[in-house]
Amino acid sequence: MKEELMSAIPEFSLVEDDKLQAKCVETFLDAMRIANWSVSELDEMPFTLLIRPCPASFLEHTRRVTQTALAIARALAENWEQTEAMQCKQDILLATALLHDVGKLLEYERAAQGSWRKSKSGKLLRHPASGAGLCTRNGLPDEVVHGVMYHSHEGDGIRATLEAIIVHHADFLNFEPLVLKHG
Repeated sequence: MKEELMSAIPEFSLVEDDKLQAKCVETFLDAMRIANWSVSELDEMPFTLLIRPCPASFLEHTRRVTQTALAIARALAENWEQTEAMQCKQDILLATALLHDVGKLLEYERAAQGSWRKSKSGKLLRHPASGAGLCTRNGLPDEVVHGVMYHSHEGDGIRATLEAIIVHHADFLNFEPLVLKHG
């Protein structure tokens, strides 16, 4: 399943630190095992339950947020090359972006007739909390756990790293315009 996941999300290979990359992949696989998902099901799963029908899958959203976050980081680094505050740790950024919604694998479940709904766990814990728990369980650095925990509304006024700020905005850039059009 590891090879299939890495093929479905080739952005895992952008994480240069081999140990960090392995922990990112293992965190995804851990969530998939817990909730009994296959890679193909992640491409069927909507990335949000707030837009119906959802125009992008969980896999597509994960890849797009990662690509958007990387583009934002590169633009900031180029435009602010003399300002240390605008230089992010690329591997931390990528790990955070790749894992920002991993908790949704525990938050969602299939319902009747192929629809999707919140799972029992998802009714009690939003994906930032369950995702942060998965990241901690799999030994991800605190900066990644922080970014996953605070990438959504839970992080308003709390985000403490450039990487978390970038992933938050990359996520909402890949969500809010769709709400305007489809929501």
